[in-house]
Amino acid sequence: MRANLTEVQEDLRRRGYRLTPQRETILQIFQDLPEGTHLSAEELYEHLKNQDSGISLATAYRTLKLLASLGLLRELDFAEGHKHYELSSPQAAPHHHLICVGCSQAIEFEHDELYGLGLSVSEGHGFTMIDVQYKVYGLCPECQLKGGRR
Repeated sequence: MRANLTEVQEDLRRRGYRLTPQRETILQIFQDLPEGTHLSAEELYEHLKNQDSGISLATAYRTLKLLASLGLLRELDFAEGHKHYELSSPQAAPHHHLICVGCSQAIEFEHDELYGLGLSVSEGHGFTMIDVQYKVYGLCPECQLKGGRR
């Protein structure tokens, strides 16, 4: 179950931020996405343009960074030269990604032992773990059939 906008608004207010119309629009886009969908800033901006929101690409970038720094969005790096974002949810199972270096497809997978390993390593070094992301880079079956990396 994803957090509703009232909970997000209260969380932002507790941290000294407001839920501006721009932030609300961007969060709503992420809430409306199918589970497992990741957006880059440019893809988010396309959604915003399609809605005639009037939100600039610069505002989209700033808002993504802020919402990620507050833990409302999860920032993902798939080694494409830009970040992707997905809605964070404390109730969601920790998940990781298989990333095809041929076609950039990202497939989510769950593996409880990886989460436990990250927690154990963090605690062993005196860290408090906030997030753990395992990324496995390789070639998907389709790219393997096509002869590898494009």
